[in-house]
Amino acid sequence: MAELLTAAQMRAIETDAISSGSVSGLDLMERAGSGVVEAILETWPELEEQVGTTRISDEFPQRADGPPRAVVLCGPGNNGGDGFVVARLLHARGWDVRAPLYGDPDKLPPDARANYERWGAVGEQSDLNERSFGTVQTRPDLVVDALFGTGLTRELEGDPAFLLSNLEVLRDEFAVKTVAVDIPSGVCSDSGKALGAFPEVDLTVSFHSEKLGHNLELADTHSAKVVVKDIGLPRAERIQQRSGHVWKVDAPDPKAISKARDGQKYNHGHAMILSGPAGRTGAARLAARGALRIGAGLVTIAVPPNAAAEVAAQTTAIMQTTISGAGALGELLWDTRYNALCVGPGLGLDDNARELVETVLGLQRPVVLDADALTLFRMDPAELFAQLHEKCVITPHGGEFARLFPDLAQKLEATPTGGPAYSKVDATRAAAKRAGCTVLFKGASTIIAAPDGQCALHSARHDRAAPWLATAGSGDVLAGLITGLLARGNTPTEAAEMATWLHAQAALEFGPGLIAEDLPEMLPTVFRKLGA
Repeated sequence: MAELLTAAQMRAIETDAISSGSVSGLDLMERAGSGVVEAILETWPELEEQVGTTRISDEFPQRADGPPRAVVLCGPGNNGGDGFVVARLLHARGWDVRAPLYGDPDKLPPDARANYERWGAVGEQSDLNERSFGTVQTRPDLVVDALFGTGLTRELEGDPAFLLSNLEVLRDEFAVKTVAVDIPSGVCSDSGKALGAFPEVDLTVSFHSEKLGHNLELADTHSAKVVVKDIGLPRAERIQQRSGHVWKVDAPDPKAISKARDGQKYNHGHAMILSGPAGRTGAARLAARGALRIGAGLVTIAVPPNAAAEVAAQTTAIMQTTISGAGALGELLWDTRYNALCVGPGLGLDDNARELVETVLGLQRPVVLDADALTLFRMDPAELFAQLHEKCVITPHGGEFARLFPDLAQKLEATPTGGPAYSKVDATRAAAKRAGCTVLFKGASTIIAAPDGQCALHSARHDRAAPWLATAGSGDVLAGLITGLLARGNTPTEAAEMATWLHAQAALEFGPGLIAEDLPEMLPTVFRKLGA
C-alpha cells in the first residue's frame, strides 16, 4: 500500500530530511519543479514539437505562433517557489514563459525567494496583484497553477479566486492545457473540499506521495489526472507508521486469496448469512454468493420457515438451514464451525430481526453488520455500540452513517471556511473509535478504519472509477465478500480492505451494464489476472 499524506505530514517529512542534512530545501524545490516539467512533457509530448517552429494558429489565424507559450502563476509561498523552477526549466527548453508573482517578493520564504531571483536572471518578472495574468496578452498553450497548493489554510477569495475562474475559462473555452502543482489552489489537501473558488485542471503533479485531498470529495472534479513524482524523500515503513498514516488500498497479495493445493473446504471456514422473510431473500443470496466466490469453504443461508422454498429454488452450492427465531439461531450457533456471519441484508426491521442481531453479537464471533442491521438501531445507536466488539465490521453508506453518527456527519457536511477541513477520514476514524470495531464507510472514496486509528482508503476515482457499482445489491455483495474473507481467517481490517478492492475490480472487469449478480461471477477473472 502507498501512503496518503496530510499537508502537515508532508511538511514533517520534508523538515526531517532537511534537518538531517541529506537534502536542502532548494534541492527539493528543484526536484519538484523538474518533476512538474517531466509530467507535462509526458502528458503532452506534442507541446515540445513546437519548440523552434513557426506556425499559424487555426483558432487565432491573426496570430503567428512561435514556440509554446506558458504562464506559471506563482504564489507567495513555497508552491510559488516550485512554480519559478518550472518557469525557468521551460524557458531553458525554448518555451515562451511568463511567471507572474501574486504577493510581495520581499516576503517570500528563503528558498522561494532564491528561485524568484533565479527566474529574474533569465525571464521577465511581473506581478499578479492586478486581476489579470500579469503581462500576458495572447492565449497561452499551458497555464500552471503554483499559487497556493497544499499550503492553503483559508478560504480563497478576491484576486486569486478571480484569476482561478479565468483559468477555468481558458481551459474550457479555449482548450488551454492546465496543470496544478501539488493540488489545485482552493482545494483543501487534507479533505478534498473546496476552500472557496478552485480551478478544474487537466493534470495535477504531486510529490513523494498523493495527498488525501487527491482522493476525497471533489477529487474527480478538480483534477482529471494525478501524477506523483519522486523527489528523493525517505519512505515510511508500513508496519511502523500504519497507525499514523492513511494507506491507499491496492491489489491484494495473490497469496492472501489463493488456496493451498493440499487444502480442503474445512480449511477455509464456514460463513453464515442470515436472510429475511419470503420476498426479501435476494440480498442475503447476493451476499452468500459473494462469500462463496471469495473462497469461503462453505456458505450457509439461515432462513425463516416461510422463505425456505424461495431460497432453495435459487441456490445450489450454497447450503441453507431454517431458523424460527433468535432462540433457534443461538442453538444452531453453538456449532463453532460457523466462524463468520453476515447480518443485515434484507433482514427486516422488526423486533425479531433485532433479536437476531443481538444474538449474533453476543457470540463474539467475526461478523459483518450491514443495511437493516444498522438501521435497526437508528433511534438508539449507543445500544448498538455497547454490543459491538473488535471482531465486527460495520459497512454504512452515507445515510446509514448519518443515522448512527449524526454529530460526525454534521461536521463532515459543514461548508469549510478554512483548512485543514474535517474529512471523511476524520469522521470514519472517530466512528471506529466510538463503535469499537472496524468501520467501512462506503462511497467513491471508501474509508476503512479500526478503533486503534489504523486507516485505509480505497479510491474508485480516475482510472479506477466504477460508476456501475451504483446499482441495487452491490453493497450486499460487498458484505458477503468481507464475510467470506473473515471466514478464511483474515482480520476485520484485512478482510474489509481486500474485499473493497476486489469489489471495485470486478466492476471494472465487467464494465457498463453491470448488475449486482455479475460481481461474484467476475471474481475468477480478477483472481486469474492477479495470479492467485
